[in-house]
Amino acid sequence: MGEDRSGAALGGGSASLSFADRLEQVMTEICAMPGMAGLDRVAVAIYDAATGMLRTFAHVTEGAVPFAFYSRHLAEVPSLEHLAASGRPRVVADLATGPVGGHDRDLLAAGIRASYTEALRGDDGALVGFLFFDSRQPGFFTPERIRTLAPYVRVVALMLAAALDRMEMIRGAVRTMREIGHHRDDETGGHLDRMSRYARLIARTLAPRLGRSEEWVDNVAQLAPLHDIGKVAVPDAILLKPDRLLPSEFRLMQHHVEAGVAIVDALVRNFHIQNLPQADIMANVVAYHHEKVDGSGYPRGLAGPAIPIEARIVTVADVFDALTSPRVYKRAWTNDEAFGYLRDRAGAQFDADAVAALLAARPEVEHIQASFREDG
Repeated sequence: MGEDRSGAALGGGSASLSFADRLEQVMTEICAMPGMAGLDRVAVAIYDAATGMLRTFAHVTEGAVPFAFYSRHLAEVPSLEHLAASGRPRVVADLATGPVGGHDRDLLAAGIRASYTEALRGDDGALVGFLFFDSRQPGFFTPERIRTLAPYVRVVALMLAAALDRMEMIRGAVRTMREIGHHRDDETGGHLDRMSRYARLIARTLAPRLGRSEEWVDNVAQLAPLHDIGKVAVPDAILLKPDRLLPSEFRLMQHHVEAGVAIVDALVRNFHIQNLPQADIMANVVAYHHEKVDGSGYPRGLAGPAIPIEARIVTVADVFDALTSPRVYKRAWTNDEAFGYLRDRAGAQFDADAVAALLAARPEVEHIQASFREDG
């Protein structure tokens, strides 16, 4: 019964749903089963083997949320590191009765008492993340309930693999576009790596007040480097000119937005991702990242909230890194100078909340700068 019903979460026209939406379907099905109404939270964190970072990706929670938009090195969470190494699930009957780490303290503070955690692995056996089931009832995860949850562990693992594969396909397309652009522009790989991470910092701060998910934050960061892809259509004489552009040349440069939109349309069409949230984010980033909140930008002269939030975030991330990076026509600005520039123009050229979010994350900004130095 549980296996058949859980399989429905992968079908029924749900291909266009986000991972978070599909996770909510899974939790609804589980809680409708006899004896399972005490399940209060299902969450997934994804693991990046390249950086060793673990971050929340999606959750469905009844009541207080113990943590969201959470990011930490796996080595800093010993219980999960041990779980990944052992391959055995972690079942805690009552978090209040044993030694607890920082992760468990956050759960207790939100009223969670019982926890069941499984490591999720890809087809090659590599760790891709963790699946968390939590309850406010001590002793909730009995052997019988764990058997009930077993098929859903497999379903969520398949869902996550599909989501990550889809995102990797899109990332592959983004990398290809980046490599094409890199041969003609002064935007180095270091610039795109940094501005992508600045975009994540901003999106992570703004997401809770906007009602956006961790999955959305991840999409914004991964797709931010596409913002100027249309520059591949700009003549070299203009794109590579070291001096200030003439008005006629600037008008030609502006056409890179239109060219970028055409490229994204082709990418979306050829990769059949029209119904996925990434398609809208790509379109927003490329089409609107030169708009200004006072309406003086281009190509449409949009103002304030009429500019998609993804574009407002990417604009701040992109300009900050452009200012603090050396170019043939300018020196690299100091962080103080660049932050001052953004602060002075917040609410006019730039989204004030996005600027404030980046300024508040200065220690993380400086860590990113140290980790992804200009590669020329």
